[in-house]
Amino acid sequence: MNAELLLSDSIIPLRTSDTGEEALAMMSDFYVRHLPIVNNTQLLGLIAEDDILDNDPEEAVGAYSLSLVNTYVHAKDHIYETLRLLAEYQLTVVPVVDDEGNYIGLITLEDIVHFFAKTASFSESGSILVLEVNKRDYALSEIARIVESENATIISSFITSTPEYAILDVTIKINRQNISNIIASFLRYDYTIKASFNEQEYIDSLKDRYDSLMAYLNV
Repeated sequence: MNAELLLSDSIIPLRTSDTGEEALAMMSDFYVRHLPIVNNTQLLGLIAEDDILDNDPEEAVGAYSLSLVNTYVHAKDHIYETLRLLAEYQLTVVPVVDDEGNYIGLITLEDIVHFFAKTASFSESGSILVLEVNKRDYALSEIARIVESENATIISSFITSTPEYAILDVTIKINRQNISNIIASFLRYDYTIKASFNEQEYIDSLKDRYDSLMAYLNV
């Protein structure tokens, strides 16, 4: 799952001679709020919509002071690094460079959403279970053992947490639609069940959120 798997060259990078107005027009055309600036093959940085609005839109973008200079990934970086940059800097695109640091394309937020929507963890049938676990008690191996003891398998999992709290939300997808026995097993082991969804409930919820995100990206 390297960044190069999602590499796209459909959005042409800006040149230093392009004006802020031209950059804003491109952002509008591609429904993004960021664009890379490239000099030949050298990535100079990302320009944000706010960078343009804080300067003279009639000036060339090469004259701007950029707020996002080192926000890029290498082609061999894991997709999770792309996700980290998207989240940390609230980006709509992430530039990709090769081993020599040359610009080779970019990845959009929409590309990431489409990629994960097509992975097995979303497309395979099953159910969703959210466990509330104390950080010091968390052990994925034990969670997997409980699920497997009921002749089921964890398809995917992820963790969400808040730094100031000692509680983790552990979300697992299980390859079974009826998980009442699995829920009962977790309760026997004193796990807190925060939420559970059967396949159809999950798909409907995910579709609503996906449609909302796509509508937002197309504003």
